Amino acid sequence: AGLVMNAFVLAAFAELGGHPAPIAMLVTSDEEIASPSSRPVIEAEARGARVVFNSEPSQAPHRITSGRKGGVFMEMTVIGKAAHSGAFYERGISAIEEIARKVQALHLLTDLPAGITVNVGTIKGGQTVNTIAPWASGEIDLRYVKGAQRQLAVDAIRKIVEDCSVPGASATLAIKGEFLPLEETPESLALFSLYRQAALDLGFEVEATFTGGCADSGLTAAQGCPTLCSIGPVGGHGHTPEEYCDLDSLVPCAQALALTIMRLSRGQGRPG
Repeated sequence: AGLVMNAFVLAAFAELGGHPAPIAMLVTSDEEIASPSSRPVIEAEARGARVVFNSEPSQAPHRITSGRKGGVFMEMTVIGKAAHSGAFYERGISAIEEIARKVQALHLLTDLPAGITVNVGTIKGGQTVNTIAPWASGEIDLRYVKGAQRQLAVDAIRKIVEDCSVPGASATLAIKGEFLPLEETPESLALFSLYRQAALDLGFEVEATFTGGCADSGLTAAQGCPTLCSIGPVGGHGHTPEEYCDLDSLVPCAQALALTIMRLSRGQGRPG
């Protein structure tokens, strides 16, 4: 829905004479896996932009996102030793036992008041029911609020993963993908004020909220570019069978975006 809205906003500007400043629409396809291919393109575009509007969906009744958590997707791999679980139990080294101990320790790193969460979202491993598991792996999701929290949390996760308590077991940690946090700045707050006034002038109210979900808006904000996220059509229940889009919100959201862009000539945007 956000892509549709953006396409029509750009078509309207093109039909009606454009804008004093260039307007670029960037479409990427790998955001759900942390933009491994698109990140350099996104960051390069952000470095040359005055402002960025990310058309993730708004939340009902009409809430855009002023801040997002950063996220790191990791995979831990544990190596043990296979043995027959009935005849030669003592010869085996259980990778599943080792990873089970790690899961408990990793989850204890969660600090809800600080906005840090650690979740082992998937685990797999083993060979057969009557074999001591020679390997196991798990995927870890780290979320944090401030950039300064990231390295401390990753270091703590790495220590838990690499320090094995089952004798003979070994483990490694690999970072598979990463999002940067969307942190508020005076410039992004000024941009939100401009967008909010545009919406009011069009007859609807807009609020700003913080979410633990990640998005490419963190990448653009990290380049020093004022960024507004979730200015797309209203929707909800993402990543579930109940996900929906309020079709009646398409036109008002498009109008608010277009009006905000038109008013950018008043000097809003990247410092300097």
